[in-house]
Amino acid sequence: MDETVRWLTPEEQRAWRGFVRLHERLGGRLGRLLQAESHVSPADFAVLVQLTDTPEGRRRYQDLARALEWEKSRMSHHIARMAGRGLVVREECAEDARGAFVVITDAGRAAIEAAAPRHVEAVRELFLDHVTPAELRVLAEISERVVGKLDESGS
Repeated sequence: MDETVRWLTPEEQRAWRGFVRLHERLGGRLGRLLQAESHVSPADFAVLVQLTDTPEGRRRYQDLARALEWEKSRMSHHIARMAGRGLVVREECAEDARGAFVVITDAGRAAIEAAAPRHVEAVRELFLDHVTPAELRVLAEISERVVGKLDESGS
């Protein structure tokens, strides 16, 4: 390969590794808390959040997979497990025989409504209480810009 690698500078490496460490530790801690206190896995929570963010509580499989950045097989297996526990149901799409919807159930709503207050409390305790409002604004701007670029570039 004739390409020149743009190695990270010490400052870039410090920032990147710090970000990755923060993401891993915060995600791990929040996940363990959710599982222990609400009996909802981080993956369940992510699916339920996506479904409750829509007024009708349903999303097409492919749209949900895309929003969560999940592969088709992971999506199918996880939704099957959640359906087995009564948190969601699968509905066929009348307009598109190949398509299907994931729909939140009353049990799914109850699960996220029970988990959400403690989750928010933990987000505050573990993260928000340790950053200033100015830092929070900068983080939001950085996150939105990077996610926007990722969305522009597709998969």
